[in-house]
Parts: sequence; structure tokens; C-alpha cells
Amino acid sequence: MSQDKTQEANQPQDGAIDPSRRKFLNTAALVGLTGAGLSVGLSACKQESSAPSAPAVPASGTLAKADPIHPKPGQLDEYYGFWSGGHTGDFRVLGMPSGREIHRVPCFVPDALVGWGVTNESKAIMGTKADGSLQFTVGDTHHTHASYKDGNYDGRYAWINDKLNSRVARIRLDTFVCDKITKLPNVQGFHGIFPDKRDPVDAAINYTTRVFCGSEFHIPVPNDGRDIDSPEQYRAMFSCLDAETMEVRWQVMIDGNCDLCATSFDGKLAACNQYNTENGVHYEDMMSAERDACIFFNIARIEQAVKDGSYSTFGDSPVPVVDGTRASNADPKTALTATVSVPKNPHGVNASPDGKYFICSGKLSPTGTVIELQKVLDWFDGNLDDIDKAIVAEVEIGLGPLHTAFDGRGNTYTTLFLDSQVVKWNVEDAIRFHNGDNTVQYVRDRIDVHYQPGHINASQSETMFADGKWLTVGCKFSKDRFLPVGPLHAENEQIIDISGDKMVLVAEHPVRPEPHDFIILKRDLLNPKKIYALDDFPLAIHDPKNVGVTRDGNKVTVRLVSIAPAIEPREFRVKLGDEVTIILTNHDRIEDLTHGFGLPDYNINFIVNPQETASVTFVADKPGVFWGYCTHFCHALHLEMRSRMIVEA
Repeated sequence: MSQDKTQEANQPQDGAIDPSRRKFLNTAALVGLTGAGLSVGLSACKQESSAPSAPAVPASGTLAKADPIHPKPGQLDEYYGFWSGGHTGDFRVLGMPSGREIHRVPCFVPDALVGWGVTNESKAIMGTKADGSLQFTVGDTHHTHASYKDGNYDGRYAWINDKLNSRVARIRLDTFVCDKITKLPNVQGFHGIFPDKRDPVDAAINYTTRVFCGSEFHIPVPNDGRDIDSPEQYRAMFSCLDAETMEVRWQVMIDGNCDLCATSFDGKLAACNQYNTENGVHYEDMMSAERDACIFFNIARIEQAVKDGSYSTFGDSPVPVVDGTRASNADPKTALTATVSVPKNPHGVNASPDGKYFICSGKLSPTGTVIELQKVLDWFDGNLDDIDKAIVAEVEIGLGPLHTAFDGRGNTYTTLFLDSQVVKWNVEDAIRFHNGDNTVQYVRDRIDVHYQPGHINASQSETMFADGKWLTVGCKFSKDRFLPVGPLHAENEQIIDISGDKMVLVAEHPVRPEPHDFIILKRDLLNPKKIYALDDFPLAIHDPKNVGVTRDGNKVTVRLVSIAPAIEPREFRVKLGDEVTIILTNHDRIEDLTHGFGLPDYNINFIVNPQETASVTFVADKPGVFWGYCTHFCHALHLEMRSRMIVEA
């Protein structure tokens, strides 16, 4: 049965995709690839591949008639979901499987709700120029991952990237607040990010100590104006950060680029898929090769090379840079990197929960590639003569494969961008099929999603404890799924039950563009604080008797405390032209009793949670009376909770 006929058979099912719509979407995508005469992309999408093809499996799974995943009032979700915020530059927290958005953690971009980018504390984390203004006010978050211990999430940290300005933010998971931001040197287009799952140097260290970061764009190194017209000199970097200090430990200069990242459970290997091994500047050049790569990094060897002083530095950056180019790493016994050939323009590399495989998707090839990690290690040890023999399966799964998730039962779930589907396939059966057993049906199921799916993840997917309950897929186009709100459409995130043999679509939610990757972890792995401790903050005002104004020349410090229903002191005076620093401590000890402080005409608004302290600095450049008031509803006398600032002319 042809694919279109299969879809027609599914039409009576609520939620099945219109076959004419799929044909249109596929055709439009192919025209996009070939509109400039680029037949290179079309051949792959026509499935002219050397990989064995799978017998057809019809799409299944209907939109649930009732919503079994919506919690009852007062009921908590079973999982946390950590989402990237895309252009909003933040980190989103969802309850899963309900899909309810609970919180947004600002990182790279100012946030008016909490005063991120307004308070002195947040500005110090974000980074400022000499005049005190923010260094950046825009960002583009793509990928978020959390720290590990014993092969599972440990609830300490999460990290998220800013592709636009090559920054890494760390979020403390006891407070869900960004506490550090690092800008990577020698990098543009910082895309893939993944923490190590354990430190392999000491067998007793079984937790995350590093965070790995890939750079997608090639640039001159250093990027100071030299070599701008010599693209053959451009390079990309793979970077390693210390998980605790957030300092850049080292970088690896490579051919090609880094796209997504993955790490092995034994801590020995990290990898990035590479879609531009040509080192092309224009997209035609980036699609000229029929095969690209997955590049592996031997972490212990790289760190030994740095320890031995076998590195360079570039420009003003003191970060050690080792040579990971192919020409310098041909000898497996000394190589720092290894490059496995995978089909055209891959997008995504993911680690299976059993620790045995990395899965690469073809994007412009209809294939999934299974790479056995032990064979990669065998090559580094000189026990495998050809690194491409680490490929143990390369099979057709559908058009436009991108990202992959796992259920812990040996099955993988890959998004098919052009097919607007998720395909479920079994890794071990794919290996058997690849090895010549044509009787094996490695594709288990397909489900229509709406439309053009990108990122995908499942509950506990990239831990050793993947539980195969829920899967979420981010669809880039919602088309007609939601009420229209003008030309900018919401995107569509859909939740799929994967606990049975067949996938079942149970819910969908509109989401403001454009989120990317996400993870889903069990709620009992986290233990967030309910309130802060005053000792967490160096500027905390421990005793309300210590409030008031102190002056040092024209520098004035105003110490305030909030305790419902009052801000103390009730008023304070400064002089025109004073540099004023307001320090506010919330003395309430009741969970959820947050106060705000807004100051009219001075562009100041921020919050302080119970027992939290924050500060702002500004110049009193307008004379008059300005009511500082609580902006966060807190108490029956919330409207009366004020402090009057008088600026004397």
C-alpha cells in the first residue's frame, strides 16, 4: 500500500493528517531544496539510498476522544519538562504530561516580571558594558539538558545555550534561577550542548563535571579581521566547560562543524553530528557531499593533551585549543577525534539508554544510522581497522528524519519532518535487517503529527531509566490547528502515549515561537526550595532596625525591608543627581508570599521572594515624589503597601 493510500485509510480517524496536505507540504519542502537547481538534496529525499528499505507500516494512533492526562484540581504532574524558549531567550518549566507551563526562568534576555536585567545581581550574571548597560538584550535558546549522577538526573543543575551570542547559562534546580552565564571564545552559532554523564578519570566520580558545547558556524580563528576572504581557513570549535565554575576548560579545533551533541554513559566519548563537512560558506556548498559525519571526541586524550601542554591559544583568549582536524588525527592510537561517515546533512545525535549506541538521523537522507560506541573505542585502541565499521545499522525510516527519543525497551522514536510523522523503530531489529535479514520488521509504528515535527523527547529518554510512558514532539507549523492570530502562527507541541505497542496522540498545545529542544524527568528527582535563607544574600538586611538611608558623597544606599503589609521605611529622601542603590529584603517566611518593588518613571520593577534580597542602582535625575509600591499581589492590604521616594531639587 502506498503512503497516500495508507493515509486515506486513516482518514476516518480523528486527527489523521490530510493526504493532500502532506503531499503539498512535502512538495513545498522539496521545491525549497531544488528551487535553485539543487538536485543534490532531491536525490536523497527520493530515497535513492544504499541503505536497506523497510516494509511499509501504516500510520496509526488517533487523537484521544477524552483527555486522560489532564490533572484534577490540586493534582501534581508526574514529570517536569524543561524547555528552551527560543527567541525569548529563556528556559521554560512545564508539568508533564499535562503540558501546563508552570514557570519561565529568564537567562539571556531581560524579563520584566522578575526584574531580570534590572537588578544589580541579575545584571552581574548577564554581563554589562563599562557604562553599566547590558552587553546583550537578545538571545536564541535551543537546547537544554540537566546534570547526571549514576546515569540519571540528579536535580543539581540544568544548562541552556544561546546560539545567537555563543553563551551558556546554568540554572540552579533548587531555586530555578540562572546563577551563571559564560560566553564561549572563538565560537559563533553555538548550537548543540550536552553535559557528560560521568567523569571517567576516577571510578568514584559518577556525576557530571563538564558541559560540552558545539559551534555550528565556521569563522576565522581568531576572528579579528584576518582571513575573512579565505573560507578555507575557517574553523569550528568544540568546547568544554567546568560544570561547577562554568569556566571554559578547553576547545578542539575541527574540520566541518558541530550541530547537536551527545555523550556516552561511561564518560569516555562525546560526539556531534556534522552537516557541513564541506566547510561551505553558501548552502549549495553545504549540500554538495552525499555523506557527512558524526565526529567523536576522546575526552581523556584531549584532557591529557591539555595537561601536557600540546595546545595553542588564539587572540585574547587564554583557553587551550587542541588540534582535532582529520589530518592531525589519522593515527587511531594517538587521535583525539574520530569521524564516522553518515548520510547527507544529518540533524541530531542521541544516546540510547542501554549505553551501547548513538543514533544519527539523515535529514536529507531517509535513513537512521546506528553507531556502536564500543567499536568507536576499539578504533581508538587500534583494534578496528576502519572507523566506519562502527556503523552497525543504516536503514530507511522515512522522509526528513531529524531527532530521536527512546523508551527503554529497545525502541527509538524519530521525527520525520517531510512526512509529518513520528516513526517508532527497534534498534536491534534494524541491526539484523542491516546485516541481511530481510524478514525483520524493524519499523514498529508510525503516527501523523501536525505538522513538520522537529525536536522530540520522551520521559527519562536519555537516562539509563527511560520509562517509555510519554513522548512530546515539537511541530514547527501549526497551520489550522488553533485560532488564527495574524500571520505569526503559534507552534504546536503534541503529547503522545507510548506505553503500548501503538502510539496514541492524546493532547496538543499551542506554544509561542520558537522553542526547540526539551527533556522530561520524573518529579521526585528534584527538591526545590520553598523559601530562601537570608544568609544566601550578602546584602541581606537581617534586622529591620537597620533600614534607612546612608550617604557617601552623592552615592546613597537605601535599605528597605518588605513584610506584609508594609515596606519599611515608609518614605525616604534623596537629592537630585544622587546615585541611588535600593536594597530590598523580603522578611516574610511564608511560602509563595512574594513582594515586588516598582518605582514610577525610573524604569525599575523587580521581585523578592520570601527571605530573598535584591538591589537596583540608578541616578535620581527627576525631582518630585515617586511612590515605590509592591507590584506582586501579596496581601489584603497589597494596594496600601508603599514607600515614598522624595527627590529634592
